[in-house]
Amino acid sequence: MSTVIPLKGSVGTAHTRVEGRAKVTGAARFAGEIPFAELAYGWLVLSTAARGRIRSMGTDAVLAMPGVITVLHHGNAPRLETGYPGLMGMQPDVSIALFQHDRVPHSGWPVALVVAETSEQAREAAEALVVRYDEEPHDIDFRAGRPGTYAPAATPHAAAVSSKGNLEAELARSAVVVDAEYTTPEEHHSPMEPHAATARWEAGRLELVDSNQGSGWVQGELAALFSLDPASVRVRSEHIGGGFGSKGVRAHQVAAVMAATVLQRPVRVVLTRRQMFSLAGYRSPTAQRVRLGADADGRLRALGHDALNLTSTVHEYLEPSAMPGRVLYDADAHHTAHRIVRLDVPSPTFMRAPGTAPGSFALESALDELAVECGVDPIELRARNEPVTGPVSGLPFAGRTLMACFREGARRFGWADRDPRPGLRRDGRWLLGTGTATATYHAGTAPSTAAATAEADGGFTVRISAADIGTGARTALTLIAADALEVAPDRVRVLIGDSDFGPAMIAGGSMGTSSWAWAVNAAVAALRERLADGGDIPPEGVTAYGDSTAAITALPPKERHSYGAQFAEVAVDTGTGEVRVRRMLGIFSAGRIVNPLTARGQFVGGMTWGISMALHEEAVRDRASGAHVGADLAGYHVAAHADVPHIEADWLPAEPDEDDPVNIKGIGELGIVGAAAAVANAVWHATGVRHRHLPIRPDRVLTLP
Repeated sequence: MSTVIPLKGSVGTAHTRVEGRAKVTGAARFAGEIPFAELAYGWLVLSTAARGRIRSMGTDAVLAMPGVITVLHHGNAPRLETGYPGLMGMQPDVSIALFQHDRVPHSGWPVALVVAETSEQAREAAEALVVRYDEEPHDIDFRAGRPGTYAPAATPHAAAVSSKGNLEAELARSAVVVDAEYTTPEEHHSPMEPHAATARWEAGRLELVDSNQGSGWVQGELAALFSLDPASVRVRSEHIGGGFGSKGVRAHQVAAVMAATVLQRPVRVVLTRRQMFSLAGYRSPTAQRVRLGADADGRLRALGHDALNLTSTVHEYLEPSAMPGRVLYDADAHHTAHRIVRLDVPSPTFMRAPGTAPGSFALESALDELAVECGVDPIELRARNEPVTGPVSGLPFAGRTLMACFREGARRFGWADRDPRPGLRRDGRWLLGTGTATATYHAGTAPSTAAATAEADGGFTVRISAADIGTGARTALTLIAADALEVAPDRVRVLIGDSDFGPAMIAGGSMGTSSWAWAVNAAVAALRERLADGGDIPPEGVTAYGDSTAAITALPPKERHSYGAQFAEVAVDTGTGEVRVRRMLGIFSAGRIVNPLTARGQFVGGMTWGISMALHEEAVRDRASGAHVGADLAGYHVAAHADVPHIEADWLPAEPDEDDPVNIKGIGELGIVGAAAAVANAVWHATGVRHRHLPIRPDRVLTLP
């Protein structure tokens, strides 16, 4: 056995990505780039009808086109099973059960898959396929107060309703009341790498090479859909060019497996940017009513937050926008509720900080309005309403560092010099304003497994079904393993993105790194125990396994969250309607920061998305057709380089957690939470006009008096 030289402190020091060179040189191959012999290409045909039935499909003409191998549709596709529990007990989205019937529930619904020898032939044939429909009236009208809304059943992650005290009575007793409605639009993930999957059968086993956020997740769903033994399905996803919640189980993966099964040859399906707007999920629009009642000094007596989101007619999805208030601010009466309406639209899905991002815009804007009405500084107002325990749950906090973030942020941003009166600061034609808002996100951890191997050459290999969707997870796990092994990071190789490595948490919910770290530490501890007796390492190495299930399920129930304080300065030209963010600062508290280099990138990326959310992003549907208007990155605006100012992100030192030896709290979601509200609050400070509807477009600014 080689000598292990103790080396501590890899975690917490900046490291470039271990796969960085491979990515910038093109050596790292993504799902749509990996070659296979006899590869065929599938192209999805999407419905142009918003609701109805397929009357006919002109497959004969398409099958006669050059290179076309087959056309799969509801009349000839393999039958699928849909009555199974989905991820973490959630209902599976039957949108992925392709070609099982002739019904069309929304525009952009997959009606056929054309498979050809080349991608170009498949696309040409797909665009030539004539599909006729018996159309029915459709409904895509999303608005507050519309009929047909309902309270969903509780999910494993969010109860539809939470309540304590008498909200109406406390509102009536309040000296100051804010009662306002806020809306956020439909928003889309649009990761840089499109969704892509290649399916093939090899020695009686199905293999899917994919871009996803959890290879084990995709493996389990495909096995259930196709009635396969999970052990006969392998999913690999080594490199991923962004996901943001959209890269779960989608139609293109199911289509690729169907075609590979029928043809018994590899089939690749890659979505276009336009197709992603229909098939990759999105953030539902929201309509939210926030009611705050307070004493004259700003102490909350009542907090009410009612949120509405849409979902498809084939899948129930809850966007839990009323969640932030349940953990952020105390009040004598506390009521939060969610409602849903089913419309003829594609199914929404998780999107960076699901629920919390749009919910924080409404709640943090309302808090700012309350601060103005009470004549109290917005930061001081939040301090006066700090809870001792969970406002709804009553559970103790596993650390509560929100006001420490605000104190440090206020000092660095120069908040004390702010004149609270709106519309006073000018820079030529620009009105200037500053705003702030709270950031928070649940700090969860889920059971995972990992394997650690001591190699004969003195190196170590860690295997875990983690996913690196651009966050730097592969590098973070390398540092975590190196510290656990007490060796330099260059002696550790981390292999991820393979369902054969065993069950592990997906890359989502800001739970990935924390969950995987528990498993890696357990595997390394088991390995070190096996190596304790010394002796030579055999050629095949020595391997030990770790499972964090018992340790994580033993954690005592507490309110576990990460926190942050967002600050923004904006310039507004009321003559042109232009809003420019001049600077932003975020101070965060998220336990141990594993890699400061990639962590800062995550925070800045989230804050940048907050600017985009506040000022740009808005998907629009045509009521006549039910389809998107401008389903591309020309019609769907996102923040470009010119829109992004100097953004500074930093964090507080980690506080110890006696229950959690890992003490890593996810940061992927935290950076976007509160960012849009901070911008919107700054626009109010600049102009004196409150914007309750996102995005703050130039035409909305031009309505200023």
